[in-house]
Amino acid sequence: MQTADFLFELGTEELPPVALKKLSDAFLSGVKNRITAANLSFEHIHAYATPRRLAIKVTELSLSQPDKTETKLGPAVAAAFDADGNPTKAAEGFARSCGTTVSELAEYDTDKGARLGFAVKTVGAPAQELLPEIIQQSLNALPIPKGMRWGSRSETFVRPVKWVVALIGSNVLPISMFGCQSSNISRGHRFMSDGEIVIDSPTNYADILRTAHVVADQQERMQTIQSQVEKLASEQNLVAVVEPELLEEVSALVEWPVALVGTFETSFLSVPQEALISTMSKNQKYFHMTDSDGKLVEKFITISNLVSTNPAAIIAGNEKVIRPRLADAKFFYEQDCKHSLTHYATSLENIVFQNKLGTVADKCQRIGIIADYIGKKTDANLEAIATASVICKADLVTDMVAEFPSLQGIMGKYYAAVEGLDEEVASSLYEIYLPKFSGDELPQTKTGIALALADRIDTLVGIFGIDQLPSGNKDPFALRRAALGVINIILEHQLPLDLSDLIKEALTSYDGVDLTDQTEATLLDFFNSRLRSMYLEQGISAQVFNAVEELKLSSVLDINKRVQAVNDFASKPEADSLSGSNKRVANILTKNADDASNAIFSEGLLKESAEQALFASYTTLKNDVISASNSSDYVQALSQLSGLKDPLDTFFDDVMVMDKDEAVKNNRLALLGLIRELFLSVADISCLQK
Repeated sequence: MQTADFLFELGTEELPPVALKKLSDAFLSGVKNRITAANLSFEHIHAYATPRRLAIKVTELSLSQPDKTETKLGPAVAAAFDADGNPTKAAEGFARSCGTTVSELAEYDTDKGARLGFAVKTVGAPAQELLPEIIQQSLNALPIPKGMRWGSRSETFVRPVKWVVALIGSNVLPISMFGCQSSNISRGHRFMSDGEIVIDSPTNYADILRTAHVVADQQERMQTIQSQVEKLASEQNLVAVVEPELLEEVSALVEWPVALVGTFETSFLSVPQEALISTMSKNQKYFHMTDSDGKLVEKFITISNLVSTNPAAIIAGNEKVIRPRLADAKFFYEQDCKHSLTHYATSLENIVFQNKLGTVADKCQRIGIIADYIGKKTDANLEAIATASVICKADLVTDMVAEFPSLQGIMGKYYAAVEGLDEEVASSLYEIYLPKFSGDELPQTKTGIALALADRIDTLVGIFGIDQLPSGNKDPFALRRAALGVINIILEHQLPLDLSDLIKEALTSYDGVDLTDQTEATLLDFFNSRLRSMYLEQGISAQVFNAVEELKLSSVLDINKRVQAVNDFASKPEADSLSGSNKRVANILTKNADDASNAIFSEGLLKESAEQALFASYTTLKNDVISASNSSDYVQALSQLSGLKDPLDTFFDDVMVMDKDEAVKNNRLALLGLIRELFLSVADISCLQK
C-alpha cells in the first residue's frame, strides 16, 4: 500500500499560553483517533505547538483505506429455488438488492444451513478525501471554553486563524477552513524571519521552521529554556528554580527562547521570599534564583523571544517593569504587618464560606471545636489550638493574600512570627492547608495536624450536610482531596481517631444549621470510596478491601491494619479454599437467617465426628484469635484462623447441615454462626472468592 507523510499546520494569532499544551494534546489525540477509526494506517504521529501555530505531522500515512470484501447473506438455498430448480422471488429479490443476478450468487455454509450469498467488494476511500473532515472534526472538538469571531465570518476558534498548511508528501491537500485556503506557505518568527516560508515536504517541517527562527516542538523549547536557565544560574554560582508549570507556560510564550539575567534592589529581600517569587513568576513569568542554602537572591532570569543586538536594553526593560511589582509587594507586606491577625480575623465575619453554612468566621469557630476534640485525643497543646483556630484564616483579608491568593497560610505564618506568637501556632497557620495536592507534604506540629483535620472535616460535614455532594468532574469544594488528606494525615501520624466520632463532633459544631440526617452514613461511604481508590493505586485488589469494608469500620488505622493483613493472607495457598468455605458458610446462614438467628449452640447435639472436630478446632483457636484481634495483630489472627481450613473442608464433605432433625439442623447453623463470627473479628474473607 502506498504511503506518504502528512502535515497540517493551523497558523493563528498568539494562542493563550496556559492552554497551549492542552490544545496541542487534544488536537493530537483527536487526529490520531479519527485516522485510526478511518482505518488509515500510519507509522508515527507527532504534534507541534508554538504561540502562533498548532500542527500535526503523520509519517507514512496510507494514501487510501484498504479495500474490504463483505459477504451479504440471503435466503436459505431450499427457499431460493422451486422444485424445478427455478429461482424464487426471494432469490431474485436478494440478487436485485445486491445489484447482480441470481446466477452470480454463491452458496455459503452457515450454522443455519446453506444460504445464498454475494461477496460485495468496497474500494477504500482515498486519504485525500477523508483528511479534511478528520482535521475539521478534531479542531471542532478542541477544549475551547469560549471561541472568538473575527471579521465577518461566523466560525469561531480560540484565536483568529491566519493561514493553513496542508501537505501530503510534497503536494498541497486542498482544505478550506476559517476563511483560509490551504497551501505550502507557513510563517517564520514574527521579528527574526522574512515572514512567509515554503514547506516543501512534511519531513522537513521542523528543520525549515528552525531556519526561520521557530522551534516548533514545545517539549524541545522547554528543554532549551531549562538548559539555558540552569547554565546562566551556574555561571552566577546560583541555583535556578524551574517550576514545571511556569516552564510550560513560558515555552508557550516564545518561539525562539533566549535566557537573560536581570537584577533588583536587595532592599526588596526584606519581604518574605514567597511573595517576591509569586510576583516574579505569576506577573512577569520570571525564573527566580537562590543561593546554595535556598535563600532568594536579588537576581532573576527572563526569557526573551528573540536574539537581540542589544540584550542590555531588554534586561533594563525587564528590570524597570519588575521594580514597581516588587515595590507593591513590599508595600502590601509592610501595611499588613501594622495590624495583628486577631484584628484581621474580625473581618472574616463579612466573608461568606457558603450561603447555608455561614461565614468564614463561623467556620473558624467550628474548626476550634473540632480541633479541640482532636487535640484531646492526640495530646496536643489545647491553648495553642484555641489561639490558632481563631486566626487560622485571618490572612485571607490581608492585602498580600488579596493580591496573591496562593500565599494564604504562608503569609499567616510570617505575620504570626512578626507578631511574636508561639512558633507552633505560627506553623499551624501554614500547615492547616497541607496537603494541598497528592504527594504534598503533611502537617507535622500537633496544632497544625489538629487544624488541618478539623478544617477538612468541617468542610466535608457541612457540604455533605446540605446535600452538595461531588459528582463526575464537578467538585468545587475539593471534597475528594479533603477526604484523602484526612486519611493520609491519620495514617502518617498513626492517630487514634475514628471517622464516625469526628463526623459526630463536627455535626454538633453546626448547631442551628439544618443538615440532612444521612450526613454521617453518606460521608462514611465517601471516605470508604477514597480508601478503596487509595488501595487500588497501591496494587491492593478490590476483593481485599471489600473483605474489610464489610465490617463497617470507621477507624482509618484499624482499617489499614486489617487491609494489609488480608492482602498478605490472600497470597497464601490456603486462602482460596478458606475463603470458599467462608462463602459457603455465609450463604447458608443468609438463606436460613430466621433459624440461624434463633439457634443456640449445644455441644451435646454434635453427632458427626466432622462437626465435633470442627468445634474442637474452633475451641482451640478461639482465644488466640480473639487475643490477636484485640491487639490489632490481624496477621497473627488470620494465621490462627487458617487452622480451620481442613476441619471446615471435612465438615462440608461429611456433614449435611440441613438435617431432618430440626434441633440438629439448628445446632449446626449455630456452629457455623460461631465460625462466621470468629472470622468476622478480622475480616469477611468470603469476599476473596474470585
